[in-house]
Amino acid sequence: MDIIRHIRDIMTRDRLMFVYRGEVTGDNSIPLLMLLEREMQGSEFAFIGRKRLFMFVLESLQNVSRHSPGPEHAEMSLVVFAKNDTGYTVTTANVLESSSTAGLKRKLDEINSLDTEEIRTIYRQMLGNAEFSTKGGAGLGLIEMAKKTGNRLDYDFVELGGGFSYFILSKTVGPAGVGYNTKGEKSKYNGNEIMKLEKLMAVNNIYLIWSGHISPDIGKEVLSFTETRMREEEIGSGLRKRIFNILVEILENVARYSASASAEKEFGMPVATLRLDGDTYSITTGNLIESSGVAGLKEKLDNVNTCDRTGLKQMLADSLMGRSGGKTAAGMLGLIEIALKASGKLVYEFDEVNEMYSYYTLNVRICDRDNQDMISNLSSEPSHTA
Repeated sequence: MDIIRHIRDIMTRDRLMFVYRGEVTGDNSIPLLMLLEREMQGSEFAFIGRKRLFMFVLESLQNVSRHSPGPEHAEMSLVVFAKNDTGYTVTTANVLESSSTAGLKRKLDEINSLDTEEIRTIYRQMLGNAEFSTKGGAGLGLIEMAKKTGNRLDYDFVELGGGFSYFILSKTVGPAGVGYNTKGEKSKYNGNEIMKLEKLMAVNNIYLIWSGHISPDIGKEVLSFTETRMREEEIGSGLRKRIFNILVEILENVARYSASASAEKEFGMPVATLRLDGDTYSITTGNLIESSGVAGLKEKLDNVNTCDRTGLKQMLADSLMGRSGGKTAAGMLGLIEIALKASGKLVYEFDEVNEMYSYYTLNVRICDRDNQDMISNLSSEPSHTA
């Protein structure tokens, strides 16, 4: 579970709330936007601020989906949402042919040299006659991004080798919808941390990271996004259904055992990661719980892990018929449902944070039924770390 600790530290340090790595499409752009909208429901952003931010994000996603050298490079695209003291930061990254970076940099620098009124004037000219003036040689999409927030665009290019570069575009937008940006050479925007995050996700086959309080609305959008992504990956309907059902249960498991939102902010935010490695899908969640509940939860997990499929079905029947007794007390049904659909044991860990709280991490693997019996028979594999 070291990877979850590492991810949690990164998400907390950089105040990231959502990271997606993979191809950006018209279909998955919608749930990406909805995730941001749900997160902003309790924020101080006024209507005009939200509208400007959403339009900027939409244009950024379209920019990523339009400009990719090929399918293999599209998988390296990154979408990052962060919440900081000045507002929300939206960062996108995608692979470009290095031969195009000089022209794109020139366009971005041209935009960043314009004031708000000049940007509006050039935007109207481009819409009116589709001709670019000498000073306004930037593409319409980039001009529109700058127009929406009335400020500069932060960017960076990282050489990948082989004739390709990683283009990173970032913008922080405040409650009024006005952008903030880095200024001057000493504070020039640097995309190294974004590049490191992409590599971390690539090495661990992670395509989605969520960090934050998982409310029912947030959970609904995570499910919606996952369903869209599975369809795009052409995952079979049977496996897709099992993954979806487990994700429903595991998110409810997080909500059931999580500490208060205020305690999470102080001692450890919930984290969820979704991974796809070949034909094996992995869901990992981590959340802060009260230490007084650790022993009871550990007992439930161990009871589930000691049973084979026949035993789990009997345990489920006993629970549904009210014959569960102490072993299948409140919260057990969800764990049984997860274990029945999972491939192998439930892998868990509890890390003590302090006398009051512990951090609970749960990992579930799901693969094709053809391979499940083989994985389920690996009974020698440790299922937990106390």
